[in-house]
Amino acid sequence: MATRRVKIFSLFERFWHWSQMLLIVTLLITGFGLHGFHDVFTFEEAVTLHTSAAFALLLLWIFSIFWLFTTRTWRHFIPSASGMWGVLRFYSYGIFKGERHPYRKAYWRKHNPLQALAYLMLKIVLFPAIWITGLAYLFYFAWRDVPHATQWLNGVAVVHTAAAFMILAFVLIHVYMLTIGHSFREHLMPMINGFDEVDLSPEEEAYLSKDQPGDIR
Repeated sequence: MATRRVKIFSLFERFWHWSQMLLIVTLLITGFGLHGFHDVFTFEEAVTLHTSAAFALLLLWIFSIFWLFTTRTWRHFIPSASGMWGVLRFYSYGIFKGERHPYRKAYWRKHNPLQALAYLMLKIVLFPAIWITGLAYLFYFAWRDVPHATQWLNGVAVVHTAAAFMILAFVLIHVYMLTIGHSFREHLMPMINGFDEVDLSPEEEAYLSKDQPGDIR
């Protein structure tokens, strides 16, 4: 395969990434404030900021889901068993021995199998959990007359908080992964300018050379 520097992250992907990061950080900070971990904001301010950021993020996710399916970039988030063991071995052992990462990024496969699995679980498990419970909590007034509503609300709060902590763990691991392998800057720049070095198969080379309107660059 030929290695070329190509644009693999479109402008919308980069906008989505950084906007999502800003909104998730806002939600985490205000959420911790609501739980009494800090007093940077008053309770009313934290509720307002938390709710506003939540709805902004929900709107962003609606647009991103539409974009993923209309551009067919959803395929980057489908994990593959092929190469999974090699990646797991690398992160649990090989990385400490200075071994080369076994996965070579491809134009049509931006993420290694472990990354794809992690992102997929984030999108189909944690994000729905945080949204369903968050909306249920916000609109409690609409179902408070349901039998045992108080007990249900406690369960909703527990699931919402647990999902938030798991998302925080994902964020911390995500940032940590930027510090290993290549330099922090080399990991970060593709999500700023969109360009990265990838292995191109002959089919991908031909696809890029045509510069089709449907190109996902």
